[in-house]
Amino acid sequence: MGAIVAYAADPIKIGSVLSVTGPAAFLGDPELKTLQMYVDELNKKGGVIGRQLQLVHYDDGSDANKANGFAKRLIDDDKVDILVGGTTTGSTMSMVPLVEKANIPFISLAGAVVIVEPVKKWVFKTPHTDRMASEKVFEDMKKHSISKVALLSETSGFGNSGKKETEGVAAKYGITLVANETYGPKDTDASPQLTKIKNTAGVQAVFVYGLGQGPAIVTKNYKQLGITLPLYHAHGVASEEFIKLAGPAAEGVRLPAAALLIADKLAANDPQKAVTTAYAKAFKEKWKTDVSTFGGHAYDGLMLAVDAIKRANTTDKAKVRDAIEATKGFIGTGGKVNMSATDHLGLDLSAFNMLEIKNGDWTIAK
Repeated sequence: MGAIVAYAADPIKIGSVLSVTGPAAFLGDPELKTLQMYVDELNKKGGVIGRQLQLVHYDDGSDANKANGFAKRLIDDDKVDILVGGTTTGSTMSMVPLVEKANIPFISLAGAVVIVEPVKKWVFKTPHTDRMASEKVFEDMKKHSISKVALLSETSGFGNSGKKETEGVAAKYGITLVANETYGPKDTDASPQLTKIKNTAGVQAVFVYGLGQGPAIVTKNYKQLGITLPLYHAHGVASEEFIKLAGPAAEGVRLPAAALLIADKLAANDPQKAVTTAYAKAFKEKWKTDVSTFGGHAYDGLMLAVDAIKRANTTDKAKVRDAIEATKGFIGTGGKVNMSATDHLGLDLSAFNMLEIKNGDWTIAK
C-alpha cells in the first residue's frame, strides 16, 4: 500500500520558461506573478485531482537560446507534466522541437501565428495571434473609410511576424500599404521613419507593430512631429506600462486588446465579465500593480491546463493533450476558447476589443 499512497501525493509539476528579465520582462514578469498566485490559490483549495501543484520555472532573460536549454532541463531533469510558458515567439519556437520530441503538452503565452500554424500535435497557445490583430485593426479602419495605410514595424520576432501577417491580410480589407518602414527594438528615435511617412502622399492612418519601449517612443515622436493622422498600434502595447511610457502622446491611440483591460467597462451579461474582474482584482491586491493582458495569457494557460487535467482525471501526457484539444466554451481573460484538432488557439476575432486611449485610460473604441 505504501508505494501507492506516496504516488498519489506526488505533486503535479507545471514547468515554465518565462522572460522575467530582459527586453520582454514587461510580459514575463506579470506572467510569473500570475502563475505563482494561482498555483498557491489552487493548492490552498486542495490542489487538482487530489494533488498539489508545483511550479518549476526558469527565466530565459528574453533569450531564445536560453529558453531551449531550460525546456530541456524541465523535460529531462525536472520531469514536469506540462509546460505553460514561453513568453516570446522566439523562446516558444526554440522550445517546440523538444516538446514535440518528448510528447509533452505545451501551452505557449506568445503571439505569432507560426506557433499554431501549421498545427503541432503537442503545442497550444493562449494569446490572440498577430494576424488577428492586423485583421481587427483593418476592420476598424474600413469602418472609418481608411484605405491607404503606413505600416511601421519593429525588427523583432513579434514585429517581423506582424509585418508579414499585416501585408498578407491587407488586400482582404481593401487596404493598400502606401509606406512600409521598420525600426529596431533598441532604437531611441523613430523620427526619420515617421518623417518619411509624413511626407508620403495619400497616407490616411499609421499602424505601428511592436512591443516594449519602442512603440511608446514612436508615439512620442509622432506627436513631436505634429502628425495628426489616426494612430493604431498592435496588441503588443496592451498594458498600463505603454500609457505611462507614452504619456499624453498616447491620447487617441487605437489598438485591439483582450477584454481584461476594460473588465470594469464590460456589460454585466458579458460572459467574460466575472473572469476578468476577478483576475484583475486578485492581481492588483496581491502585487499592488496594474493588470496587463500578458498576465492574463498566463492565467488562461494555467487554467486551460488545470481544466484539461481535471477532465482527463490524470496527468498522463497524451490524455491531457487530448483534453486540451477538446476544450469547448472555456471562458478565459482572452476570450471564449473552442479548441479542435485543426485549431490549437480556439479564439476568433470577437475575442478582441477595439480600444481607444482617452484621458490616459482604456475605453471601448466607437
